[in-house]
Amino acid sequence: MTDTNKAAVLLAAYDDQLRGGSEAADVPTSTDGPVIRVEYPNRGFVSYRSLEGVEDLDGLIARQRDYFAAKNQPVEWKTRGHDLPADLTDRLTAAGFVPEERETVVIAESADIVDRLQGRDQVDGVTIRRTAEEADFKRIAAMESTVWNADWSWLTDDLVRRQATGLTDIFVAEADGEVVSAAWAVYKKGTDFTGLWGGSTLEEWRGKGIYKALVAARAARAVELGYKYLQVDASDDSSPILQRLGFLPVTTTTPYVFTPQS
Repeated sequence: MTDTNKAAVLLAAYDDQLRGGSEAADVPTSTDGPVIRVEYPNRGFVSYRSLEGVEDLDGLIARQRDYFAAKNQPVEWKTRGHDLPADLTDRLTAAGFVPEERETVVIAESADIVDRLQGRDQVDGVTIRRTAEEADFKRIAAMESTVWNADWSWLTDDLVRRQATGLTDIFVAEADGEVVSAAWAVYKKGTDFTGLWGGSTLEEWRGKGIYKALVAARAARAVELGYKYLQVDASDDSSPILQRLGFLPVTTTTPYVFTPQS
């Protein structure tokens, strides 16, 4: 099978399994026609599989905006590059939504990545392990704060919540007792997919193979648990690395966010 044909198969699986309800696991939701309105504690999120057949799309967009604006909450409408109609993003912009950074959706078969990264799941001087300890989550949050030069202390509670679902494995990379990188695997219940998140690394430890080792560790865990595919919403920095590892780009994703005036 050519990469083009394989990418088409992967995109079909992505649309079928990772859109709609699967984006809203364990979070309160309501529906409005084809869209699922996801209600996180402090923000909204709009998910859907297809907008085909919607007669008043502008009205549908406005209702989601106004629903969360009435709660004084921002709302994200997550678009994909292959969504129809082709002018969806123009309609969102006209309704006051603002685009954020575009990412590339890349997918690979878990077993293929395990094979490709055989022997690259370890890095000299670095220990990679799975953790469920809140103390480690705090250390990960501190590392992320350093990487991004911002306060990421909120990540501790986020990782605690993810761990409690039983659908996330958190991996930490340490050198001389210091957390130098971390990443997590999010298993999409009822699907064939594992989402790969994180992977930020302290500047002085980049280029040593830690990111690849964390991908390998998560791929092996996904195979162990029976998840066929790995999926990443990849930044412009991560996408080329992942494609060199065997991931295929299948579409793009851009969040469009409406923030009410306070």
